[in-house]
Amino acid sequence: MTDKMSNLKASIAAAMKDAMRARAKERLSAIRLMMAEFKRIEVDERIELDDARVLAVLDKMLKQRRDSINQYQAAGREDLADIEIAEIAVIEEFLPEALTDDEIAGMVKAAIAESGAESVRDMGKVMSILKPKLQGRADVGSVSQIVKKTLS
Repeated sequence: MTDKMSNLKASIAAAMKDAMRARAKERLSAIRLMMAEFKRIEVDERIELDDARVLAVLDKMLKQRRDSINQYQAAGREDLADIEIAEIAVIEEFLPEALTDDEIAGMVKAAIAESGAESVRDMGKVMSILKPKLQGRADVGSVSQIVKKTLS
């Protein structure tokens, strides 16, 4: 392991210190969840996370929270859903600017052309080109629906 921390992870660590100083309990809690997840992965896999992997982890955390919100709201637990919504807001602060629908459509067309995809069976090729470019900037699930629609 190296001592060099990824820029994104370093900015999250700095935000954690700021939240501690400001006594922002909810914000601190969400940031600690992120840092704990980074640490767990680093210990389990004996690696130091780079920015791309940190983005992937944050993306996964967003997806988990969105799923939880749906489940909590279906169960009538708005109190728990509100906590998840607050955590999403904190996580999104550290993600790059989201892509617009037009940018996503352009990227999908470019990836289809690059991969030579002709039908839905070639969707995997297209998504393998798109996924690294979309990490942290768009919901991969909704983009896959756009790709599917475009290829059908």
